[in-house]
Amino acid sequence: MSRRRKKLPTEPVRATIEALSHDGRGIAHIDGKVTFIARALPGEEVLFRYTSQRGKFDEGDAVEILQASPQRIAPRCPHFGVCGGCSLQHLSSADQIAAKQERLLENLAHLGKVSPEEVLPPLTAAPWGYRRKARLGVRFMRREQVVRVGFRERHSAFLTDAKQCDVLHPAIGSRLTAMGELVNGLSVRDKIPQIEVAVGDEAGEGVIHTALVFRHLEALSESDERQLCAFGEEHGLGIFVQPKGPQTVRRLWPVEDSAFRLHYALPDYDVELDFQPTDFTQVNAALNRKMIDRAIDLLALDTEDRVLDLFCGLGNFSLPLARRAGQVVGVEGEESLVERARENARRNGIHNVAFHAVDLNGDLAAEPWYGAGFNKLLLDPPRSGAPVVVEKLPRPLPERIVYVSCDPATLARDAGVLVNQHGYSLMSAGVMDMFPHTAHVESIALFLKT
Repeated sequence: MSRRRKKLPTEPVRATIEALSHDGRGIAHIDGKVTFIARALPGEEVLFRYTSQRGKFDEGDAVEILQASPQRIAPRCPHFGVCGGCSLQHLSSADQIAAKQERLLENLAHLGKVSPEEVLPPLTAAPWGYRRKARLGVRFMRREQVVRVGFRERHSAFLTDAKQCDVLHPAIGSRLTAMGELVNGLSVRDKIPQIEVAVGDEAGEGVIHTALVFRHLEALSESDERQLCAFGEEHGLGIFVQPKGPQTVRRLWPVEDSAFRLHYALPDYDVELDFQPTDFTQVNAALNRKMIDRAIDLLALDTEDRVLDLFCGLGNFSLPLARRAGQVVGVEGEESLVERARENARRNGIHNVAFHAVDLNGDLAAEPWYGAGFNKLLLDPPRSGAPVVVEKLPRPLPERIVYVSCDPATLARDAGVLVNQHGYSLMSAGVMDMFPHTAHVESIALFLKT
């Protein structure tokens, strides 16, 4: 016999919020049990309703703020609290970044057993219209006979019924309704689950620099393709389609190669990086420039340096590094990104950099470049961190390591290894607000061999 699900209390419950969780929810204790409460801030008295009760913790939504925190502000988006795209719009931008800095330092202390000698000032940029990369959900609503495009609701497969999104680049955020109407007119309107978005820098008069990639589970008709192309022409958007994996992506509009380009510029380094719509690039172009500047400052480069850039992608750090260092080697696991990095190096006339496609979770000691004598190392791993790399660093050990992280927990874990096993000092660390209004924490740290 199946176990009957416990019935949730129906009446609101009063709670005092003690702290902010890693995902932006308030933390309270109700009868000694940890309870995570959405839309609540530390120091507040709230009424909340339970949304789930589990063995070790409960969850709920704030329904009334009895005593508001002085840090609380009015969310800009009317869908805040429903849409899962943002979790911190009720907190000022300054307080958001302070909370992220606190989370980074707590993770370093508790998980890595380390603390930086210096806390770097946070890096920030414009908090709205910053997001240039996104995967938007698409859903045909049979009852309403409409198509929604956007982010999913919190803890739900349903899409938020939003007309626009202010964190997305305006070229996309203002066109959610138009994209839904477009898909609703296609023969496969219920077979398009996703639209991937990529926005580049302006690429010259008449050159389109924004791409939409329509993932479709059934073949498009000729009429569908004509409608997609007409939409691209009307709105000045590049239209791509993807029937299966990333290798099947093809451009429908514009037809001429000269009329479309995705790239971003790093003018301080006289570098321009071209990319494809499904390539990984940083979502926040303004913050990315500041992040590169900080990484290069922390590495303290000169023309005698040999720098190893691991998880290098399409050369986001490698090519600026090569403008300052004597030699750079970039390594990435994805072959297509490595080829893009090589193309970008050739296009920019940079000859003191080499790229290799290698699984960075494998045995690197056998790679001929690994023991080539790098005195400086840059790491920019995915959320899982770089456990294999930090366990078996190249020899001789680099004198400086700059670690760029998108997860403070895995940075803390790896920092513990660098400090406690390899004898590095954690000289400095700080956060970078790559994703304003979300709980995502991007950070950077400098390790020095002593």
